[in-house]
Amino acid sequence: MSTSTDAETKHEQNVRVWMDGCYDMVHFGHANACRQAKQMGAYLIVGVHSDEEITKHKGPPVFTEQERYKMVRAIKWVDQVVENAPYVTTLETLEEYDCAFCVHGDDITVTADGVDTYHIVKAAGRYRECKRTQGVSTTDLVGRMLLVTKTHHEPDDMLPDAENTRRMSLCKESVSPWTGASQFLATTNKIIQFSNAREPKPGDKVIYTAGAFDLFHVGHVDFLRKVKALGDYLIVGLHGDRIVNRYKGSNHPIMNIHERVLSVLACRYVDEVVIAAPYSVSMDLVNHFKVSLVIHGQTTYEPDVDGNDPYDVPKTLGIFQRVDSENPMTTQDIITRIIGNRLEYEKRNKKKEAKEAAAYEAFQKLKAENRNESTAVNIEQK
Repeated sequence: MSTSTDAETKHEQNVRVWMDGCYDMVHFGHANACRQAKQMGAYLIVGVHSDEEITKHKGPPVFTEQERYKMVRAIKWVDQVVENAPYVTTLETLEEYDCAFCVHGDDITVTADGVDTYHIVKAAGRYRECKRTQGVSTTDLVGRMLLVTKTHHEPDDMLPDAENTRRMSLCKESVSPWTGASQFLATTNKIIQFSNAREPKPGDKVIYTAGAFDLFHVGHVDFLRKVKALGDYLIVGLHGDRIVNRYKGSNHPIMNIHERVLSVLACRYVDEVVIAAPYSVSMDLVNHFKVSLVIHGQTTYEPDVDGNDPYDVPKTLGIFQRVDSENPMTTQDIITRIIGNRLEYEKRNKKKEAKEAAAYEAFQKLKAENRNESTAVNIEQK
Protein backbone atom coordinates (compact mmCIF):
# COMPACT_ATOMS: atom_id res chain seq x y z
CA MET A 1 0.00 0.00 0.00
CA SER A 2 1.40 3.37 -0.99
CA THR A 3 0.71 6.01 1.62
CA SER A 4 2.23 9.33 2.59
CA THR A 5 1.78 10.96 5.97
CA ASP A 6 3.73 14.00 4.80
CA ALA A 7 1.32 16.56 3.36
CA GLU A 8 4.20 18.47 1.83
CA THR A 9 4.74 15.76 -0.80
CA LYS A 10 6.69 17.04 -3.77
CA HIS A 11 4.44 18.55 -6.40
CA GLU A 12 3.93 16.15 -9.28
CA GLN A 13 3.48 17.78 -12.64
CA ASN A 14 0.34 16.90 -14.63
CA VAL A 15 -0.93 14.56 -11.89
CA ARG A 16 -4.65 14.66 -11.19
CA VAL A 17 -5.59 14.02 -7.58
CA TRP A 18 -8.88 12.72 -6.18
CA MET A 19 -10.29 13.60 -2.77
CA ASP A 20 -13.81 12.95 -1.51
CA GLY A 21 -15.97 13.41 1.56
CA CYS A 22 -19.15 14.80 3.07
CA TYR A 23 -17.85 18.37 3.46
CA ASP A 24 -20.67 19.17 5.82
CA MET A 25 -20.41 22.61 7.40
CA VAL A 26 -17.24 23.23 5.40
CA HIS A 27 -14.56 24.64 7.70
CA PHE A 28 -10.85 25.39 7.56
CA GLY A 29 -10.03 21.76 8.40
CA HIS A 30 -11.64 20.68 5.11
CA ALA A 31 -9.84 23.50 3.31
CA ASN A 32 -6.51 22.50 4.81
CA ALA A 33 -6.97 18.93 3.59
CA CYS A 34 -7.64 20.26 0.09
CA ARG A 35 -4.55 22.46 0.31
CA GLN A 36 -2.38 19.49 1.20
CA ALA A 37 -3.93 17.29 -1.49
CA LYS A 38 -3.35 19.97 -4.14
CA GLN A 39 0.35 20.00 -3.24
CA MET A 40 0.57 16.34 -4.23
CA GLY A 41 -0.36 17.02 -7.84
CA ALA A 42 -1.35 19.62 -10.39
CA TYR A 43 -5.15 19.33 -10.50
CA LEU A 44 -7.45 18.56 -7.57
CA ILE A 45 -10.87 16.96 -8.08
CA VAL A 46 -13.13 16.76 -5.04
CA GLY A 47 -16.05 14.36 -4.89
CA VAL A 48 -18.90 15.36 -2.57
CA HIS A 49 -21.38 12.79 -1.25
CA SER A 50 -25.14 13.25 -1.57
CA ASP A 51 -27.51 13.85 1.34
CA GLU A 52 -28.88 10.33 0.91
CA GLU A 53 -25.46 8.69 1.16
CA ILE A 54 -24.43 10.73 4.21
CA THR A 55 -27.71 10.03 6.03
CA LYS A 56 -27.29 6.31 5.37
CA HIS A 57 -23.73 6.09 6.68
CA LYS A 58 -23.40 8.88 9.24
CA GLY A 59 -26.72 10.55 9.94
CA PRO A 60 -28.37 13.70 8.55
CA PRO A 61 -26.02 16.44 7.27
CA VAL A 62 -26.40 20.03 8.46
CA PHE A 63 -26.08 21.50 4.96
CA THR A 64 -27.93 20.31 1.88
CA GLU A 65 -25.96 18.77 -0.95
CA GLN A 66 -26.42 21.86 -3.14
CA GLU A 67 -25.08 24.07 -0.35
CA ARG A 68 -22.13 21.72 0.17
CA TYR A 69 -21.30 21.61 -3.55
CA LYS A 70 -21.18 25.41 -3.64
CA MET A 71 -19.02 25.62 -0.51
CA VAL A 72 -16.42 23.19 -1.83
CA ARG A 73 -16.26 25.00 -5.17
CA ALA A 74 -15.38 28.17 -3.24
CA ILE A 75 -12.25 26.59 -1.69
CA LYS A 76 -9.35 28.12 -3.59
CA TRP A 77 -7.32 24.90 -3.95
CA VAL A 78 -10.18 22.96 -5.58
CA ASP A 79 -10.12 22.74 -9.39
CA GLN A 80 -13.24 20.63 -9.96
CA VAL A 81 -16.16 19.28 -7.93
CA VAL A 82 -17.90 15.98 -8.68
CA GLU A 83 -21.43 15.86 -7.30
CA ASN A 84 -23.00 12.75 -5.76
CA ALA A 85 -19.67 10.95 -5.43
CA PRO A 86 -19.86 7.33 -4.18
CA TYR A 87 -19.30 6.89 -0.45
CA VAL A 88 -16.81 4.06 -1.00
CA THR A 89 -13.99 5.20 -3.27
CA THR A 90 -13.44 2.80 -6.16
CA LEU A 91 -10.78 2.33 -8.82
CA GLU A 92 -13.48 2.97 -11.43
CA THR A 93 -13.94 6.47 -10.02
CA LEU A 94 -10.21 7.20 -10.20
CA GLU A 95 -10.10 5.92 -13.79
CA GLU A 96 -13.19 7.89 -14.84
CA TYR A 97 -11.59 11.16 -13.75
CA ASP A 98 -8.05 10.15 -14.76
CA CYS A 99 -6.74 10.50 -11.19
CA ALA A 100 -3.46 8.89 -10.16
CA PHE A 101 -4.47 8.40 -6.54
CA CYS A 102 -6.90 9.34 -3.79
CA VAL A 103 -6.02 11.49 -0.75
CA HIS A 104 -7.62 11.42 2.70
CA GLY A 105 -6.74 12.50 6.22
CA ASP A 106 -4.73 10.30 8.57
CA ASP A 107 -7.80 8.97 10.38
CA ILE A 108 -10.29 6.40 9.13
CA THR A 109 -13.76 6.75 7.60
CA VAL A 110 -16.14 3.81 7.70
CA THR A 111 -19.47 2.88 6.14
CA ALA A 112 -22.65 2.09 8.06
CA ASP A 113 -21.35 -1.51 8.21
CA GLY A 114 -18.00 -0.44 9.68
CA VAL A 115 -16.00 -1.00 6.46
CA ASP A 116 -13.10 1.33 5.64
CA THR A 117 -14.36 3.48 2.75
CA TYR A 118 -10.87 3.54 1.21
CA HIS A 119 -10.05 -0.19 1.44
CA ILE A 120 -10.19 -0.67 -2.35
CA VAL A 121 -7.79 2.14 -3.32
CA LYS A 122 -5.51 1.26 -0.39
CA ALA A 123 -5.23 -2.34 -1.57
CA ALA A 124 -4.39 -1.10 -5.07
CA GLY A 125 -1.65 1.21 -3.80
CA ARG A 126 -3.48 4.31 -5.02
CA TYR A 127 -4.02 6.03 -1.71
CA ARG A 128 -2.12 8.78 0.08
CA GLU A 129 -2.65 10.55 3.37
CA CYS A 130 -2.56 14.14 4.48
CA LYS A 131 -2.46 15.43 8.03
CA ARG A 132 -5.82 16.04 9.64
CA THR A 133 -6.20 19.50 11.18
CA GLN A 134 -6.35 19.04 14.93
CA GLY A 135 -8.93 20.81 17.05
CA VAL A 136 -11.76 21.22 14.55
CA SER A 137 -14.44 19.01 13.05
CA THR A 138 -18.09 19.21 12.09
CA THR A 139 -18.88 17.20 15.23
CA ASP A 140 -17.03 19.78 17.30
CA LEU A 141 -18.84 22.75 15.71
CA VAL A 142 -22.24 21.10 16.14
CA GLY A 143 -21.41 20.60 19.79
CA ARG A 144 -20.54 24.26 20.24
CA MET A 145 -23.86 25.32 18.78
CA LEU A 146 -25.74 23.06 21.16
CA LEU A 147 -24.38 25.13 24.03
CA VAL A 148 -26.30 28.35 24.69
CA THR A 149 -23.38 29.86 26.57
CA LYS A 150 -20.41 32.15 25.96
CA THR A 151 -18.07 29.56 27.44
CA HIS A 152 -18.00 26.95 24.67
CA HIS A 153 -14.24 27.44 24.30
CA GLU A 154 -13.44 27.06 28.00
CA PRO A 155 -14.95 25.76 31.29
CA ASP A 156 -17.35 27.96 33.25
CA ASP A 157 -16.17 28.56 36.86
CA MET A 158 -19.77 29.10 37.95
CA LEU A 159 -20.85 25.57 36.96
CA PRO A 160 -20.28 22.23 38.75
CA ASP A 161 -17.43 20.08 37.42
CA ALA A 162 -19.85 17.45 36.10
CA GLU A 163 -21.77 20.03 34.04
CA ASN A 164 -18.53 21.50 32.67
CA THR A 165 -17.40 18.02 31.66
CA ARG A 166 -20.70 17.40 29.84
CA ARG A 167 -20.55 20.74 28.07
CA MET A 168 -16.92 20.42 27.04
CA SER A 169 -17.52 16.88 25.78
CA LEU A 170 -20.30 18.22 23.56
CA CYS A 171 -18.15 20.92 22.02
CA LYS A 172 -15.00 18.87 21.50
CA GLU A 173 -14.41 15.71 19.54
CA SER A 174 -12.39 14.68 22.59
CA VAL A 175 -13.30 11.01 22.42
CA SER A 176 -11.91 10.64 18.92
CA PRO A 177 -8.90 8.29 19.15
CA TRP A 178 -7.64 9.57 15.79
CA THR A 179 -7.39 13.26 16.61
CA GLY A 180 -7.15 13.22 20.40
CA ALA A 181 -8.45 15.90 22.72
CA SER A 182 -7.08 18.92 20.96
CA GLN A 183 -8.16 22.53 20.74
CA PHE A 184 -7.15 24.33 17.58
CA LEU A 185 -3.94 26.29 18.07
CA ALA A 186 -3.23 28.99 15.52
CA THR A 187 0.30 29.47 14.20
CA THR A 188 1.86 32.02 11.87
CA ASN A 189 2.90 29.17 9.57
CA LYS A 190 -0.71 28.02 9.13
CA ILE A 191 -1.82 31.55 8.23
CA ILE A 192 1.03 31.81 5.72
CA GLN A 193 -0.02 28.49 4.17
CA PHE A 194 -3.56 29.80 3.68
CA SER A 195 -2.54 33.25 2.51
CA ASN A 196 -2.36 34.27 -1.15
CA ALA A 197 0.82 36.23 -0.36
CA ARG A 198 -0.18 38.75 -3.02
CA GLU A 199 -0.16 42.51 -2.64
CA PRO A 200 -2.52 44.66 -4.73
CA LYS A 201 -0.95 45.77 -8.00
CA PRO A 202 -0.68 49.46 -8.92
CA GLY A 203 -4.05 50.56 -10.25
CA ASP A 204 -5.99 47.74 -8.58
CA LYS A 205 -9.40 48.73 -7.21
CA VAL A 206 -9.26 47.67 -3.55
CA ILE A 207 -12.53 46.62 -1.90
CA TYR A 208 -13.01 46.39 1.86
CA THR A 209 -15.76 44.62 3.74
CA ALA A 210 -15.95 43.58 7.38
CA GLY A 211 -17.97 41.38 9.72
CA ALA A 212 -17.93 38.30 11.92
CA PHE A 213 -18.08 35.70 9.11
CA ASP A 214 -18.81 33.10 11.75
CA LEU A 215 -19.48 29.49 10.67
CA PHE A 216 -18.46 30.45 7.14
CA HIS A 217 -21.36 29.40 4.91
CA VAL A 218 -22.91 29.71 1.44
CA GLY A 219 -24.46 33.08 2.26
CA HIS A 220 -20.96 34.42 2.91
CA VAL A 221 -19.67 32.81 -0.29
CA ASP A 222 -22.38 34.41 -2.44
CA PHE A 223 -21.79 37.78 -0.79
CA LEU A 224 -18.01 37.71 -1.25
CA ARG A 225 -18.35 36.55 -4.85
CA LYS A 226 -20.53 39.59 -5.62
CA VAL A 227 -18.25 41.95 -3.71
CA LYS A 228 -15.10 40.71 -5.45
CA ALA A 229 -16.74 41.33 -8.84
CA LEU A 230 -16.81 45.05 -8.00
CA GLY A 231 -13.03 45.37 -7.85
CA ASP A 232 -9.66 43.71 -8.24
CA TYR A 233 -8.46 43.07 -4.69
CA LEU A 234 -10.73 42.08 -1.81
CA ILE A 235 -9.78 42.69 1.82
CA VAL A 236 -12.02 41.22 4.52
CA GLY A 237 -11.88 42.68 8.02
CA LEU A 238 -12.72 40.16 10.73
CA HIS A 239 -13.99 41.58 14.01
CA GLY A 240 -12.48 40.23 17.22
CA ASP A 241 -14.39 37.80 19.45
CA ARG A 242 -15.34 40.43 22.04
CA ILE A 243 -16.67 42.82 19.41
CA VAL A 244 -18.72 40.06 17.77
CA ASN A 245 -20.16 39.04 21.12
CA ARG A 246 -21.03 42.66 21.87
CA TYR A 247 -23.24 43.03 18.80
CA LYS A 248 -24.47 39.45 18.47
CA GLY A 249 -24.67 38.33 22.11
CA SER A 250 -25.46 34.79 23.36
CA ASN A 251 -22.62 32.34 22.59
CA HIS A 252 -21.36 34.20 19.50
CA PRO A 253 -18.96 33.83 17.89
CA ILE A 254 -19.14 30.05 17.59
CA MET A 255 -15.67 30.04 16.01
CA ASN A 256 -12.87 32.11 17.49
CA ILE A 257 -10.97 34.78 15.55
CA HIS A 258 -8.16 32.44 14.47
CA GLU A 259 -10.58 29.85 13.11
CA ARG A 260 -12.59 32.50 11.29
CA VAL A 261 -9.44 33.95 9.72
CA LEU A 262 -8.48 30.62 8.13
CA SER A 263 -12.06 29.94 7.00
CA VAL A 264 -12.21 33.26 5.14
CA LEU A 265 -8.67 33.03 3.76
CA ALA A 266 -9.56 29.67 2.19
CA CYS A 267 -12.22 31.34 0.03
CA ARG A 268 -11.10 31.88 -3.56
CA TYR A 269 -12.65 35.37 -3.71
CA VAL A 270 -10.62 36.76 -0.78
CA ASP A 271 -7.16 38.27 -1.22
CA GLU A 272 -6.37 39.47 2.30
CA VAL A 273 -7.77 39.42 5.83
CA VAL A 274 -7.43 42.03 8.57
CA ILE A 275 -7.29 40.16 11.89
CA ALA A 276 -9.38 41.70 14.69
CA ALA A 277 -10.38 44.62 12.48
CA PRO A 278 -11.83 47.73 14.15
CA TYR A 279 -15.61 47.90 14.20
CA SER A 280 -15.66 51.39 12.69
CA VAL A 281 -14.02 51.98 9.32
CA SER A 282 -11.65 54.88 9.99
CA MET A 283 -9.85 57.28 7.67
CA ASP A 284 -6.57 55.64 8.74
CA LEU A 285 -7.85 52.24 7.57
CA VAL A 286 -9.03 53.62 4.23
CA ASN A 287 -5.70 55.36 3.61
CA HIS A 288 -3.55 52.48 4.85
CA PHE A 289 -5.09 49.93 2.48
CA LYS A 290 -5.84 52.46 -0.29
CA VAL A 291 -9.48 51.39 -0.23
CA SER A 292 -11.60 52.47 -3.18
CA LEU A 293 -14.90 51.02 -2.00
CA VAL A 294 -16.31 49.89 1.37
CA ILE A 295 -19.09 47.31 1.21
CA HIS A 296 -21.70 46.10 3.68
CA GLY A 297 -24.45 43.56 3.09
CA GLN A 298 -28.18 44.07 3.41
CA THR A 299 -28.26 43.05 7.08
CA THR A 300 -28.63 45.71 9.76
CA TYR A 301 -25.63 46.72 11.86
CA GLU A 302 -25.24 48.20 15.34
CA PRO A 303 -23.74 51.61 16.20
CA ASP A 304 -20.22 51.61 17.66
CA VAL A 305 -19.78 51.90 21.44
CA ASP A 306 -19.68 55.69 21.11
CA GLY A 307 -23.05 55.63 19.35
CA ASN A 308 -21.61 56.63 15.97
CA ASP A 309 -22.28 54.96 12.62
CA PRO A 310 -19.32 52.60 11.95
CA TYR A 311 -19.52 53.52 8.26
CA ASP A 312 -19.66 57.28 8.74
CA VAL A 313 -16.20 57.86 7.17
CA PRO A 314 -16.72 55.90 3.94
CA LYS A 315 -20.21 57.42 3.62
CA THR A 316 -18.73 60.90 3.90
CA LEU A 317 -16.10 60.01 1.30
CA GLY A 318 -18.79 58.65 -1.04
CA ILE A 319 -17.19 55.20 -1.18
CA PHE A 320 -19.79 53.21 0.79
CA GLN A 321 -22.08 50.73 -0.95
CA ARG A 322 -24.49 47.98 0.13
CA VAL A 323 -24.59 44.71 -1.75
CA ASP A 324 -27.37 42.14 -1.76
CA SER A 325 -25.98 38.59 -1.89
CA GLU A 326 -29.46 37.34 -2.91
CA ASN A 327 -28.86 34.52 -0.43
CA PRO A 328 -30.86 34.87 2.79
CA MET A 329 -28.79 32.40 4.83
CA THR A 330 -27.30 33.69 8.08
CA THR A 331 -25.17 32.15 10.81
CA GLN A 332 -28.26 32.12 13.01
CA ASP A 333 -30.07 30.00 10.41
CA ILE A 334 -27.42 27.31 10.79
CA ILE A 335 -27.66 27.42 14.57
CA THR A 336 -31.44 27.14 14.30
CA ARG A 337 -31.07 24.01 12.16
CA ILE A 338 -28.86 22.45 14.82
CA ILE A 339 -30.97 23.43 17.82
CA GLY A 340 -34.16 22.36 16.05
CA ASN A 341 -32.71 18.89 15.54
CA ARG A 342 -30.71 18.70 18.75
CA LEU A 343 -31.52 15.10 19.66
CA GLU A 344 -30.87 13.88 16.11
CA TYR A 345 -27.42 15.50 16.00
CA GLU A 346 -26.48 14.32 19.49
CA LYS A 347 -27.42 10.81 18.38
CA ARG A 348 -25.34 11.25 15.23
CA ASN A 349 -22.31 12.38 17.25
CA LYS A 350 -22.53 9.40 19.60
CA LYS A 351 -22.91 7.00 16.67
CA LYS A 352 -19.85 8.48 14.97
CA GLU A 353 -17.79 8.25 18.16
CA ALA A 354 -18.71 4.57 18.65
CA LYS A 355 -17.78 3.69 15.06
CA GLU A 356 -14.45 5.53 15.33
CA ALA A 357 -13.60 3.76 18.60
CA ALA A 358 -14.34 0.34 17.09
CA ALA A 359 -12.33 1.10 13.95
CA TYR A 360 -9.40 2.39 15.99
CA GLU A 361 -9.39 -0.72 18.19
CA ALA A 362 -9.32 -2.94 15.09
CA PHE A 363 -6.53 -0.82 13.61
CA GLN A 364 -4.42 -1.14 16.78
CA LYS A 365 -5.03 -4.88 16.92
CA LEU A 366 -3.86 -5.28 13.31
CA LYS A 367 -0.73 -3.25 14.05
CA ALA A 368 0.04 -5.45 17.05
CA GLU A 369 -0.42 -8.63 14.99
CA ASN A 370 1.87 -7.30 12.25
CA ARG A 371 4.44 -6.33 14.86
CA ASN A 372 4.34 -9.81 16.41
CA GLU A 373 4.72 -11.46 13.00
CA SER A 374 7.71 -9.25 12.22
CA THR A 375 9.32 -10.11 15.55
CA ALA A 376 8.82 -13.82 14.93
CA VAL A 377 10.45 -13.58 11.50
CA ASN A 378 13.45 -11.73 12.93
CA ILE A 379 13.92 -14.41 15.62
CA GLU A 380 13.79 -17.18 12.99
CA GLN A 381 16.37 -15.37 10.86
CA LYS A 382 18.72 -15.05 13.80
